[in-house]
Amino acid sequence: MNKTLSMVGYFFLLAAVCLLVCSCSEPAIEPRNVIPADALIYLETEDLGKTISAITDNKKFRSAAAKVPNILPLNGMKLSIAVTGFETKESQADGEGSVLNLQPHFVAVAETNAWNYQANSFVENNLGEFINDAYGGEVELLTSTKYDGKFYTWTANDGRKVFALVQGSVIYFGNDITAIEKCQAVKRSEIDSISGNEKFAGSDRLAFGFVSPEGMAQLSNIIGVSLAINAGEDADIKSFIARVLPEILRNSVDEISWSSVRTESGLTDKYSIKLKNDAAAAANISFEKSGITVDGLSEFVPLNAESATRYDLLDPKLAWQKAIEIVRSRTDAISSNLIGLFSDSLFEPYAISDPERFLGQIGSRIITLKLTAEDESTAVIAEVKNADEIKASLTKDISFTKPPEKQADAEIWRSEDGDLSAAFIGKIIIIGDSEAVMKCLTAKQSGENITKLPLFDHFVSLDGVAVTSVNETGSAIKLIEILGGGKASDEKLNTHSFTTTSFDQNGINRETLSDFGLIGRIIEQFGKENPL
Repeated sequence: MNKTLSMVGYFFLLAAVCLLVCSCSEPAIEPRNVIPADALIYLETEDLGKTISAITDNKKFRSAAAKVPNILPLNGMKLSIAVTGFETKESQADGEGSVLNLQPHFVAVAETNAWNYQANSFVENNLGEFINDAYGGEVELLTSTKYDGKFYTWTANDGRKVFALVQGSVIYFGNDITAIEKCQAVKRSEIDSISGNEKFAGSDRLAFGFVSPEGMAQLSNIIGVSLAINAGEDADIKSFIARVLPEILRNSVDEISWSSVRTESGLTDKYSIKLKNDAAAAANISFEKSGITVDGLSEFVPLNAESATRYDLLDPKLAWQKAIEIVRSRTDAISSNLIGLFSDSLFEPYAISDPERFLGQIGSRIITLKLTAEDESTAVIAEVKNADEIKASLTKDISFTKPPEKQADAEIWRSEDGDLSAAFIGKIIIIGDSEAVMKCLTAKQSGENITKLPLFDHFVSLDGVAVTSVNETGSAIKLIEILGGGKASDEKLNTHSFTTTSFDQNGINRETLSDFGLIGRIIEQFGKENPL
């Protein structure tokens, strides 16, 4: 998907920035009205200026950027993007395994509100320069009169092509000529437009998008192959993942929709994952919340932990059993049995060998955390009901026959190799990677923990089965470079997000509150090397 976001990010930003005149010679169009109804993935913004200003008005952006761009010329500009298909190709990555290269076929339609000559100037100069750089130079450009407009074809040395069509103030741009042709067929009322989709109902959103059922089916295959490639060297495991995971996703997920809204604390991205009817009903019943508001676990989460997730489950053991049951019911009998056998391995990083026994002896509130994005320093924090049962559920590598180490109020047992640890502090247990466990204890003792975050209340009070806090350093540098002309200083730029997951009768709902949102992520892709 990164390559999709790269081109989208480029067209999302650069087309708008370079077109500075807000009057046009022909009536404006609604871009969604020329997008074909069978698009696999669709994204749009009704007001590009309003959307971009939600990022540039953010306090963190203004303090970090060298300058704040003038957004006024972008007001009222409309943009729609449709992914119409995918090409995938597996390639070697520096001799260290394989990488799945995903090439989406897409078309972007922008109502620039500019005069025709300005739109053509942008395509010939700004867009052409970008394409030439992305393809490594020496790109050939051919122009012609086509579809009642000026048509552009760029061809790289390796044969790759991208296309653009300018009609009045409207620019069509994509890497698949048939997608542009289908837009023209929609314009001539020969095929249906996507604008008839009921999902367009809604207001006060900066941007909006969805993945269709057919798009979800194709993405399921891509996700399965991608995860299989990165699943180690065992050919049987790779084959199992590539075959079974897409089947599970296709039989579970119907479609996905997304919208972005502006709030006082940043941007909120709302995702609605519609499940198949039976899957939605089963999930809604299985993941019942406890409603407990007291939280005594957060003080153990290090302030600088890369991520932490707080779960609230009325019955953790039952929720786990039902989750496995739902997944197993989405595939054949043989694969179902294998899923049951392999499911316990998901708990191995936390030193848990018997998940059901463990989950049956902890409280409703659970926290899992990861120290950094680069390593496997993970831990789980929970309230203990029966310490002996908890100990029996953990890996045999940790021997509880030996006397524990003492650190303040904590009793700590380690594995023979020292990699795994279990720490008991009164009625609380912390288990997992030894480094993570020790840092959790230090966080509690020093007071330098997640409770110091400015928006910590979101972590404990947001209403959901799960709430995830993510702390990132430097992730928005590309965004600052693109919109703000570079950073104002060498200080680190920290961004934070909170994601809430809940269930209802339709499926899964996720809301992510962050500084720059998915829109910022899309624009960041413009800064990646070789975005085409």
